[in-house]
Amino acid sequence: MKIEISITLGALALAFASMAAYRMTPSGRGPDRDKTRRGGSFILGLWVRDWFYWVTAPVLRASLALRLSPVFYNVLGVLFGLASLAAFASGRLAAGGAFVLASGLADALDGQVARARGIASKAGAFLDSTLDRFVEFATFVGLSLFYREGLPIAAVVIALGGSMLVSYTRARGESLGVLCKEGLMQRAERMLLLGLGGILDATVSEALGRPLGTMLFWVIALIAAGTVITAISRTVWILRRLSESERR
Repeated sequence: MKIEISITLGALALAFASMAAYRMTPSGRGPDRDKTRRGGSFILGLWVRDWFYWVTAPVLRASLALRLSPVFYNVLGVLFGLASLAAFASGRLAAGGAFVLASGLADALDGQVARARGIASKAGAFLDSTLDRFVEFATFVGLSLFYREGLPIAAVVIALGGSMLVSYTRARGESLGVLCKEGLMQRAERMLLLGLGGILDATVSEALGRPLGTMLFWVIALIAAGTVITAISRTVWILRRLSESERR
């Protein structure tokens, strides 16, 4: 068995075990919608979100003890994003996937640290969301350098464009007073799929008798379709809300 799939299965086993442990705690019996006021997403729903905060609490406590700032995790997330670019571009898909997941972890921790220290601000929120776009852009650039041509590169371009459109529709809607977090392919889903796809690609592609990158290509194609659908659905949803508000 390939080492990457062994590590991944071990990590999943630990995750499910910790979920079972969290479910037995008072806070694990139901989601706390007031914790971040941000809600959940398609895959990472409210309960899973709160479990994630619970399981990463020791890291948060250590960060607070060390007086680490949210910017530290912002920068760390960017560095992981650049590392994913280099790894994907050089064909080290498992490493690229791991860096994508690490970048997502850093992204989650910056908000936790800001709220815990009472220093959350509009400037910090702007920096966080903007750097997220840079990280995602870097990841897809690395993937484009790996695939280079044909249908796979088209899927990468569509996935990148769709990802930017998903973020843009939300940001533009918020600027007009409409908050929209609807959709199947938000950033959490994209990063999770890319991370696991990269880690497992070599093993799955080899098992299928296909070249390196085959499984990850289908993951990217799924992200491409999902982001375009999400961007369109958000556009329609926001347009309806704006039209309704103007008729009042």
